[in-house]
Amino acid sequence: MTVTIPFAEGEAGLNWLALTDALAAGHALPPAEVEDVFLYQGDRTLLNRSAWITGMGIAVKAATVFPGNVAQGKPMVGGAVNVFSDDDGRLEAIIDFHLVTKWKTAGDSLLAARRLARPDSRRILIVGAGTVGHNLLAAYSAAFPGAEFTIWNRSRLGADQFHARHPHVAIATDLEQAVRGADIVTCATMSTDPLIRGDWLQPGQHIDLIGAYRPDMREADDAALLRSRVFVDNLRTTTHHIGELKTPIETGVIPASHVIADYYDLASFVRHDDAEITLFKNGGGAHLDLMTSRYILDVWRGR
Repeated sequence: MTVTIPFAEGEAGLNWLALTDALAAGHALPPAEVEDVFLYQGDRTLLNRSAWITGMGIAVKAATVFPGNVAQGKPMVGGAVNVFSDDDGRLEAIIDFHLVTKWKTAGDSLLAARRLARPDSRRILIVGAGTVGHNLLAAYSAAFPGAEFTIWNRSRLGADQFHARHPHVAIATDLEQAVRGADIVTCATMSTDPLIRGDWLQPGQHIDLIGAYRPDMREADDAALLRSRVFVDNLRTTTHHIGELKTPIETGVIPASHVIADYYDLASFVRHDDAEITLFKNGGGAHLDLMTSRYILDVWRGR
């Protein structure tokens, strides 16, 4: 029987650390087949992201983006994730789009941080006070209990609103100073110009870049990449598609081999010493939506 999993009910019982373990296990299976399809009508978009992993199943994540809804007080983004059995192709579940996206995006970054950040990291800077920033606070709090969090946002209003929801999170007014003082910097913005400068980075830091998803978007400059050991979640969906890596590779700033590994080579996700700087590019991808959906469905069934 097909189950429908809404946001609130589906989130009950989920655990950030267990999700990262599920993501790691998913990458031990054969590599995913992935395909994206976009349809457009004016400024409105239909996005279908599909993934098939032998031994796990199939997911089709369908999302509509209707910018005009905002003026009408309606959500701009809607959607659902359909999960199909790998055994017989039956539809097993329909899961809330926002639930899968929340846990996939932050969990993706957390898996890397658990392996690359110093275990004693205690000062975590969140750059960007949007929805993803709130989710990162929850995710990183699970893996780094007792950490002190700081938020920086382009607009002070956004930072103030973030602080109002999370009074224990300090507000940074100087980004350079905040980056220099952090053990972990996790960045989720819509920036097309680099915000994080390599000259600011300090020995032992871990940098987590999430926001850039188009060829014209970047959150860190060339110097940051050159000073870091660089990792990604998936080579196929990042190095030649997202400006964070696509631009410096094409311009010869770094060779493609500067990216050490992706999650299909998790054994390489190790920190060699407490002084090196590690940098992770979170590119997302439908295969991660499938792994996250399967984790959510397993938890749902196990309750």
